Amino acid sequence: MKTVSLTIDGKKITAGAGAKLLWVALDNGIYIPNLCALRDNPEPDAACRLCFVEVEGKQEPVTACTEDITDGMVVNTRGENALRLARTGFELLMASHPVDCANCPANRSCELQKIARHLGCKLKTKRFRQLLRELPVDDSNPLFTYDPNKCVLCGRCLWVCRQHLGAGVLGFAHRGFERVVTTFADEPIGKDRCLECGECVSVCPTGALSFKDGKKPSNSNI
Repeated sequence: MKTVSLTIDGKKITAGAGAKLLWVALDNGIYIPNLCALRDNPEPDAACRLCFVEVEGKQEPVTACTEDITDGMVVNTRGENALRLARTGFELLMASHPVDCANCPANRSCELQKIARHLGCKLKTKRFRQLLRELPVDDSNPLFTYDPNKCVLCGRCLWVCRQHLGAGVLGFAHRGFERVVTTFADEPIGKDRCLECGECVSVCPTGALSFKDGKKPSNSNI
């Protein structure tokens, strides 16, 4: 495989041509906030709008998950414009996210906590009016619980369920503020054709999907 050389935050890096900038940065110890990206997904949606970086020669910040690296590329992950976009996106997200870390199964392993520290933002934003959805928790599956109020609509669970595993149990419904992850005909997850593999839980970046009482599927590698 052809390799290219690039610079990220002053660090000289060599990586395979055509690799996505996000993964190259993360593999080299340079954190870029992200929620929706999955390494195995060849066509990232760039839905979370948090992985903005600045690339020399480009007028506007770009999303690192969709940007292919090129030879001689110079990247600044801490540029003023990129951070402004990421912080605004994060604060908008948190304006509709219930913050109850002490009682959340993802506490201390939640990607939102990591992003807040990196961006210098508070989890409880005062910049935007808080608007919580207060949706019912789906506890119907014997293996895991789905709390839609903690869901950030990143789409990771949808991709592993549909594209990677071929099950297609989960999908998006509705638009805008009403958008949710649900099943066909909005049936409880426990009543659908769930494989109970636990892969959706393993890729969830928040506490929206969590195993019950420490349970894990017997055939799981997670």
